[in-house]
Amino acid sequence: MNRIQMKRHSTKTLLLKLAALLIISLAASHSTKASVISYTKNANGVVFKLDKGLMDIRVCKADIIEVKYTILDAFPQKNSLVVNNTWKEKASFTISERGGQIIVSTSKLNITINKTTNAITYSDKSGVVITSEGVENKSMEPATIAGIATYNCTTKFNSPADEALFGLGCHPEDSLSINYKGRNQEMLIKYMTGAIPVMLSNKGYGLLWDNYAASNFYGAEADNTQYKYISESGKMVDYYFFYGPDFDHIIDLYRTATGKAPMYPKWSFGLFQSQDKYTRQGEILGVKDNYRKNHIPVDAIVQDWYWWSPLPIGSHVMSPERYPDPKAMIDELHKANMHAMISIWPVFGSGTKDFDDLKSKGFLTSITWDNFVTHTFDTYYDAHNPKARDRYWEQARDSVVKRYGWDAWWVDQCEPDNGSLLDVRRKADFSVGKGIDYFNTYSLEHSKGLYKGWRKDIPGKRAVLLIRQSFAGEQRNAATLWSSDITCTFASLRNQIPQGINACVSGIPYWTSDIGGYLSRVDKDGIPDWSLPKYRELFTRWFQFGTFSPIMRIHGKGERALFSKNWDDKTKAILLNYDKLRYRLLPYTYSLAAKVTNENYTIMRSLAFDFRNDKNVYNIPDQYMFGPAFLVNPVTQQFYSSNNASAQTKTRKVYLPKGNKWFNFWTGEMLNGGQTIDADAPIETMPLYVKAGSVVPMGPNVEYATEKPAGAIELRIYPGANGEFKFYEDENDNYNYEKGNSSTFSFKWNDKTRQLTITDRKGSFPGMVKKHTFNIVLVKEGHGENIGISNKADKSISYIGKAMIVKL
Repeated sequence: MNRIQMKRHSTKTLLLKLAALLIISLAASHSTKASVISYTKNANGVVFKLDKGLMDIRVCKADIIEVKYTILDAFPQKNSLVVNNTWKEKASFTISERGGQIIVSTSKLNITINKTTNAITYSDKSGVVITSEGVENKSMEPATIAGIATYNCTTKFNSPADEALFGLGCHPEDSLSINYKGRNQEMLIKYMTGAIPVMLSNKGYGLLWDNYAASNFYGAEADNTQYKYISESGKMVDYYFFYGPDFDHIIDLYRTATGKAPMYPKWSFGLFQSQDKYTRQGEILGVKDNYRKNHIPVDAIVQDWYWWSPLPIGSHVMSPERYPDPKAMIDELHKANMHAMISIWPVFGSGTKDFDDLKSKGFLTSITWDNFVTHTFDTYYDAHNPKARDRYWEQARDSVVKRYGWDAWWVDQCEPDNGSLLDVRRKADFSVGKGIDYFNTYSLEHSKGLYKGWRKDIPGKRAVLLIRQSFAGEQRNAATLWSSDITCTFASLRNQIPQGINACVSGIPYWTSDIGGYLSRVDKDGIPDWSLPKYRELFTRWFQFGTFSPIMRIHGKGERALFSKNWDDKTKAILLNYDKLRYRLLPYTYSLAAKVTNENYTIMRSLAFDFRNDKNVYNIPDQYMFGPAFLVNPVTQQFYSSNNASAQTKTRKVYLPKGNKWFNFWTGEMLNGGQTIDADAPIETMPLYVKAGSVVPMGPNVEYATEKPAGAIELRIYPGANGEFKFYEDENDNYNYEKGNSSTFSFKWNDKTRQLTITDRKGSFPGMVKKHTFNIVLVKEGHGENIGISNKADKSISYIGKAMIVKL
């Protein structure tokens, strides 16, 4: 190359570099510059015209803000599937300008918009920043996914080093920390993967991304100073901001936006006995007989899948050879004070009348399940179509549910699960639009139809739905999320605890796992030998954890009922002890369930609910509060059946949150908070601590939830702080509580004066117990400890609904 050529080449290279820099600069300005040109106030909030696109800040309440952004010429019409509050009551707000900023002010928040970048900063009324969007904040980028032209929708928020982030639903196989600060999470629903786009921060706020496409959360952006949420498809950014600052208030606001959770029947807080799978009528009745004759508390027996075989799935016909009289079977369960749950799927095999009926009406989708039992591809119905939902309900109602008197519905296989063919789901045509834009909402819409139908056609029974994948808002459909087909391993048990906690942080109050795990990946046919020491130990530890889960269920492959011959006498005794504890705590748990419905409470509580300002709790994945009293610490180490079992110390680390005193439930010993201890954890003991100031009502020993409504209540008071507990009662299983048929009264403990006040009873209902006996026990070491009924109460009183004061 000669000198002239070299000079030309150098000039050309320089020009190319300059052009590249110009392109980068333009790209940067394209992604960051969305300046405010003008804005217009309306009754709901403020609409901003930007130099690229539109932004809408809606003041739903003084502490609930909706933000929408689009690059389109107008906001698309949207009927939210998640937020069902229409905000008829207008919130008061003002607008002002100062130094290049626009401030929208409510009685609780200042929302500041940077005119140059449109970035939003949320501050409290004293000016303290709660959170803020990044300079690059809301964006829409053209994308083609599965051949569909769409936009990726992104939000970015600044995140200080000391922020902790919780929620995002249940991800059953996730073995990472409970705290999403500094890590990523896939947010698309498929088999063994969940997604609830709700996140809470220790900084006192929550976010709901109202987008239903497959998404991703990135928690370590910009050297871990930001996080972002990207939905793969949408026509606008749409999110809700909730200001607490405490977590209970954030969840209250979230459910104000998306719907309250209705009351479950009292029996559903007892034990569910399930197995994969009972195959005939006599087998189910045999399980009933074994529980009752052995005096083991239980309230429900579950009929899992393939009761329809040899007919195709979706036939809604119980095999007459194996179930000759389903109604008589359920009547027998009811006579024994047991309830019956059945698994019915949203999938249909061809060649059934229900399949043909749905197909003729255009109610089927292109999504299929690869049926590994029959080796057919069976079809999902369109749960997003209201008419299809109604027809689906009518079919199941008339063929199975109401016809035979089932008490609860196991809603399995509702991701929908079509394996790895996710693009088929994206391309599917639902009545509301393309599957890509409704990727995560199938279970939400499916459960909507079931709950609506149940409320209309089975009014005397409260709906109980067990759902394999929940989405935001599903709590209003009486849905319990369960963590899917997890494995029978200690590792899987360890994973469930943070997943249950984060599912409940996401606003879903009822969560459960298969006690023992669903299947083994190392044993023949996936069935563990439960008589082996390693599986006995696993089941025992999981059962202890299940005792303090919102819903308590045994399920999976292999015989594991509490009367099973797989358990030796010691294992049986331990299991029965925890089963009895679950039932003794029903007055406590059922009162908390009412608090869930009436006050939007959360029973399974991340430690950040009650100890948000204690930074030591942010990264503890395996401790949580069960209601206001119990600090639960499941044991997930294999102490007894591992190769080095003899060398292991049978303890686990337990952090006692600071600012409180704590009682060892098993011994009554009081300990100071703010310390980590080595808690004794022999096989019969899950470390369990009770916060000082707690008032815990414990019922009599019973074999089913409603056995002794007038039985004496042992009222355990844990001194060292003031405390209060609201006691709730109603008719246990109908919707009359919505008409006011319930009663409450409160226990108030004054620690300084050693005085217990019981308030006047409020409300009444038919069959209400008019006189309660309370055996009051002031807990101390060796007194009022452990599971059994205390031998000697400090005071025994009769309460007839009138306020009274008890001196202790």
